[in-house]
Amino acid sequence: MSAFSKDEIIDFIYDEARMLDEGRYDAWLALWLPDGHYWMPLDYKQSDPHLVTSLLYEDMFMLKLRVERLNGARTFSQKPKSRCHHVIQRPFVDLLDNEAGLYRTNTSMHYVETRLDDQFLLALTATHDLRRVDGALRIANKRVDLLNSDAAFGNIQLLP
Repeated sequence: MSAFSKDEIIDFIYDEARMLDEGRYDAWLALWLPDGHYWMPLDYKQSDPHLVTSLLYEDMFMLKLRVERLNGARTFSQKPKSRCHHVIQRPFVDLLDNEAGLYRTNTSMHYVETRLDDQFLLALTATHDLRRVDGALRIANKRVDLLNSDAAFGNIQLLP
């Protein structure tokens, strides 16, 4: 059984943000467990992604489609491609259970996305549920709570 320190878990969160900023979507997708979900609630403090509408709730099938679209040469809505930048605070490790291989982090961040002359900023908190699988950390679930989730949004092309 391999144990992970708080610093290794925190480094994992920083590495994930860097992959997204650098457009390494295939490497990012490889961090996920097959049954994982990426969830962005619509309502502040929303507790259920199934009974209430969400901004997004994507399983592995939808995440793969998103990555294919972002990597695709024929994705005309992404010419030129959108770019993003995550500015993250040091993540909190809220759960560190090396015996069970379960971990949870909570990270406040500012996310900037830009394309052509348009740029927008989102303030958010990301919660990662991580699992140890074959000695490596993997994303079981990621929840992104936007500070102003009840606002009207344009298209969020990438992944906060």
